[in-house]
Amino acid sequence: MENIIEVNGLEKSFSTSKALKNVSFQVKKGEIFGFLGPSGSGKTTTIKILTAQLKPTSGTAYVFGVPTEKLQDPKYRKKIGIITDNTSLYGRLSVYDNLKMYCDLYDVPETRINEVLQMVNLTKESKKIISKLSKGMLQRIILARAFLHEPELLFLDEPTSALDPVNTKHIYEGLLQLREKGTTIFLTTHDMNEAETLCDRVAFLNNGEIQLLDSPKKLRQERADATITVELVDGTEVVIPKGPAGAEQLFQYMSSDQVVSVESNHPTLGDIFVEVTGRKLS
Repeated sequence: MENIIEVNGLEKSFSTSKALKNVSFQVKKGEIFGFLGPSGSGKTTTIKILTAQLKPTSGTAYVFGVPTEKLQDPKYRKKIGIITDNTSLYGRLSVYDNLKMYCDLYDVPETRINEVLQMVNLTKESKKIISKLSKGMLQRIILARAFLHEPELLFLDEPTSALDPVNTKHIYEGLLQLREKGTTIFLTTHDMNEAETLCDRVAFLNNGEIQLLDSPKKLRQERADATITVELVDGTEVVIPKGPAGAEQLFQYMSSDQVVSVESNHPTLGDIFVEVTGRKLS
């Protein structure tokens, strides 16, 4: 499968501090790749390098098969969507007019506006002035703007941090729709549930270094312990060992129709991150 992003031995220094240390990874076409880590770990620095806002101190970074410094070329800029904490909107204009400006910029038909507003659950707010909107609504408009031209590569830095669960679900559905159409998504988030819901693979970044990289499922399975938890009809949860002894005990519960659910005991992504790095994702 084609790699949209290829990073090898990437390093970035600021004055006396080193933000990135020998970072290497690849992101495949059509993949949602989670870049996870606590504040100050180097996530935003990486995005800025991959979007040609910063130059690396050493190492290489390629996007669409070209060095990142070439991404200033308009033919590449139109392939990319970016949402970061400093993404802005025009406060005096309406939601619709903000999006119309970007339709003109990217040669996208205006009919696309209603489609993206539906994706972020804001179809009824198209005439509202941007300066009158809540923080959560602004976040959704910024997402809608990034969705407009269906970019080949979309960078999202904490995209749902200001959203409630209902609107977060809308965003997830929109992102998965984009992936189905071939968009590659590079996602940073503190939310491990979000990463597990959306990401094909995740990288754990800590103090500028990648500590772990794999699919959420594999990371959890590899660290599962040798027990399972059985929930019984009376609400009791029983932890039993895997193997012949546990199988006999589980058979007895099932024979007497007492089993509500059976789950393998494995850690969450947050648990794994703390285990590997000794730091919390906050």
